[in-house]
Amino acid sequence: MFIEPNISGEKTGWIEVICGSMFSGKTEELIRRLKRVKFANLKVEIFKPAIDTRYDETQVVSHDANAILSTPIDNPQAILLMANDVDVVGIDEAQFFGEEIVNVCQTLAMQGIRVIVAGLDMDYKGKPFGSMPQLLAVADYITKLHAICVKCGNIASISYRKTMQDGQLLLGEKDTYEPRCRKCYQKGASIQ
Repeated sequence: MFIEPNISGEKTGWIEVICGSMFSGKTEELIRRLKRVKFANLKVEIFKPAIDTRYDETQVVSHDANAILSTPIDNPQAILLMANDVDVVGIDEAQFFGEEIVNVCQTLAMQGIRVIVAGLDMDYKGKPFGSMPQLLAVADYITKLHAICVKCGNIASISYRKTMQDGQLLLGEKDTYEPRCRKCYQKGASIQ
């Protein structure tokens, strides 16, 4: 990722979005970037939705158990109150926040803060998820990650839900979801 040099001396912020399906490594990549920032002695605040307690109540945890301490929040506006005097803000599972997450990220970037956001770009039906399309539209940098289809081994971009439960919001892991390519997703969807 090339970042233009800042010749004005003014603090410049930007928005990075890491997106993809479940099991593509989004949280792993978020944690990797945030640990590098911490190693550089920059001040970091990390946030996640309070509803996401799958692995831990206060840590952002990847599927392969890498973790970093975070602050669980119910409302993205809380980020603006808690991100005082920071260089970088990390946000995991952004698709679970309402549309106000977009304004929060833009406000932080205008304040000269680097914002790194991770989230699902599509839901289990292959439809845009929450405010992720708007975040992708305003992002300065986008990283789209892919999983491997568990059926055929091709790249997977859709999180296939293995249960018949409806509703866009259903927290789960390998027992509930699996990554699939377009063809294998369609084959499974036509069976249901």
